[in-house]
Amino acid sequence: MKQQGGFLISKIKTIGGRKFDKILQSKNIDAFNGAQGKILYVLWEFGSMTATEISRRTGLAKTTLTTMLSRMCDQQLITFKESSSDKRSAIISLTPKVNEMKEQYDTVTEEMENIYYNGFTDEEVQQFEGYLRRILSNLEVEDE
Repeated sequence: MKQQGGFLISKIKTIGGRKFDKILQSKNIDAFNGAQGKILYVLWEFGSMTATEISRRTGLAKTTLTTMLSRMCDQQLITFKESSSDKRSAIISLTPKVNEMKEQYDTVTEEMENIYYNGFTDEEVQQFEGYLRRILSNLEVEDE
């Protein structure tokens, strides 16, 4: 049997992204899209950081990220502040407006998790996510 893990992961990402955006739309959440949600999630979870760190944590290419961050700043979702330790880099932070949206984001995320793991036991979810972490680790080592 031909292995299709990479293809399946790519397809899940594509269809999952569309589904995430549809859920946002159905809940009348228009302040951010699914792609921006990745960035917001990382900032909600880990706090303010540089674009390089956001890129590392989200997997988004720096060129893509730069455009997205600029747009998000224009939308007043994030702010840029010069780093005190490195004048060449900026620290990206969430605005108070976005902190108020976290509950909405968490609701959409929970709905997505229910779709992803429909019919899975807790043990199967843990095992599956363990495999995904191993694949991610393999890719990160190869990316260095």
